[in-house]
Amino acid sequence: MGIFSSKGNQSPSRSGGHRGWFKLFVAALIALVFIGTFVFLWQKSLPKEIVYQEFTPEKQDIRKTTIITGKIEPRNEVNVKPQISGIIAELMKEPGQTVQQGEVIAKVKVIPDMGSLSSAESRVRLADINLRQVENDFARTDNLHKQSLVSDEDFEKARQQLRQAQEEKAAAVDALQVVRDGVSKSNASASSTLIRSTISGVILDIPVKVGNSVINSNTFNDGTTIATVANMQDLIFRGNIDETEVGQLAIGVPMKITIGALQDLSFDASLEYISPKATESNGANQFEIKAAVVIPADTDGTASGRTLRAGYSANAEIVLAKAEQVLSVPESAIEFSGDSTFVYVLDGTADGKPNYKRCPVTTGLSDGVSIEIRSGITASDKVRGPQIITEEE
Repeated sequence: MGIFSSKGNQSPSRSGGHRGWFKLFVAALIALVFIGTFVFLWQKSLPKEIVYQEFTPEKQDIRKTTIITGKIEPRNEVNVKPQISGIIAELMKEPGQTVQQGEVIAKVKVIPDMGSLSSAESRVRLADINLRQVENDFARTDNLHKQSLVSDEDFEKARQQLRQAQEEKAAAVDALQVVRDGVSKSNASASSTLIRSTISGVILDIPVKVGNSVINSNTFNDGTTIATVANMQDLIFRGNIDETEVGQLAIGVPMKITIGALQDLSFDASLEYISPKATESNGANQFEIKAAVVIPADTDGTASGRTLRAGYSANAEIVLAKAEQVLSVPESAIEFSGDSTFVYVLDGTADGKPNYKRCPVTTGLSDGVSIEIRSGITASDKVRGPQIITEEE
């Protein structure tokens, strides 16, 4: 019984010892975390060495360019219209096909105007009556002339009147045939019912169909367009340039054209027109420009085997200014202060660190990446650039 009591008194002492060791371990861990955090923050607070990029000025060509958006258009685009009113009876061509000047595109069936038809028929009847009267008069005059009862002069006058009456009858019949049929026997080869192309080129559009009514152009109407034809070998680029850049352009300036649908192809062009008047677009003044596009194409309107189409969106790159083989540095190395510009040039070392000297420079043309240096430094100088940012920073 005494032994049992002695063991029971030792158990609390051992349990208390284990708890003491655990508290010491937690306290040591907390202290370690605290010290580690302090050391980390202390190291981060230490000033780090600042390292800069360095550039050596070099000679290169600098070009200041601008990009103009626009589209490709044929220089000459003609709307072919009928000479008479009627109904489309037949279409001989389709959009995309080539056509030669004078080639028939469509045929029109004439629907005569009743008023014009009645007038033409009346003219024929009157001409016929007049011709019969003149023929009778000429017959009598001819008979008297054979009997020497009429002078030669009177006989010639009678014969002239007969010829005039015959011509009037023929003209009246032709006019009736044109009004009724759209063509007369005397001008069948130039029938107005046959709609012919007025230029050689490619048919861009035929907005009518067989059976559509068409009218000729007159004082009150522009007439119906049968087809639109254009010379696809003579194209121009049309776009707009901002007023801040238009003053740097001149007629004849070369351009590089890139067509949106043909990104791997580019074409040369030459500026040939600058509008003398601005148009407002989105609050900015824009000037229209046109440039002749040089296309290394075949006669079928293709470039490198790919068809060029009217209305393609395109971009034109224009060189506004250029400087050849001039001393230049990256524009990021330039410090701008008011109207002055400076660079920092390497001037030896101090305590093992590079020392930079601030030098004024005269700058010139810039392309947004490099800038021309006209004076202030030489090609042997080392120029300080932007600070090098490390991953830790």
